[in-house]
Amino acid sequence: MATILKTDKVCKYFDGVKAVDKVSIEVEEGIILGIIGPNGAGKTTLFNVLTGMLAETDGKVIYKNKDITKLSPQDITNIGISRTFQNIKLFDHLSAHENVKIGFHTKTKTGFIDAIFKTKTYKNDEQKVNEKGIKLLKRVGLAEKQEILGQNLSYGDKRRLEIARALAVEPDLLLVDEPTAGMNAKETRTIVELLDKLNDEGITVIIIEHDMGVIMNLCDEIVVLNDGNVISRGDPNYVQNDPAVREAYLGKGAS
Repeated sequence: MATILKTDKVCKYFDGVKAVDKVSIEVEEGIILGIIGPNGAGKTTLFNVLTGMLAETDGKVIYKNKDITKLSPQDITNIGISRTFQNIKLFDHLSAHENVKIGFHTKTKTGFIDAIFKTKTYKNDEQKVNEKGIKLLKRVGLAEKQEILGQNLSYGDKRRLEIARALAVEPDLLLVDEPTAGMNAKETRTIVELLDKLNDEGITVIIIEHDMGVIMNLCDEIVVLNDGNVISRGDPNYVQNDPAVREAYLGKGAS
């Protein structure tokens, strides 16, 4: 199986604090990879480096055999990497459909002049975006809520909407940060089923998650970070029985 993403000794330091320290991982195409670790382990910082939102201190990020370390967030999105955020970033006063449509902005040909004068290019793009937006809402189970404002959606629906918007760029690699945080059991199950379905459709997924039930049941492989370092990697059975992981979560001498 081909490697879709590779990090080579990636580091991110903040005034001497090693948030991410020489992290080297390989992500095989088509899998769901979980990233876990105690609070402050460096998980979200790693996501921010992978997506160009933070410049690395050292190391390289390789995507499909191409060095993307210095690319901007938009360029990284354009080559097929998309993400969601730990804190939901929706437009509360726009409808679910409008929120998804915004995700297509990198996929349209409409320019500033086209938008002002409502040119043929603008009208063609608007029609395509409307249609694709509805299809994406159906894909995540929100078609019947397309006209509801973002602020009026349930928490679980907001999470699904954020995933739908991330899918608008047609990613091959989807990074999701704490997608089930704060959810009840039913909402959590819906998100897990959605991510599993997207993976079956061919999208490689990397997930940061604190719910160990989600991680152990959803992921093919797990990477464990602690103090910015990789302390374990393997399938769920290996990781949950690794003494180094127990120690990181429970303290030295934990059984």
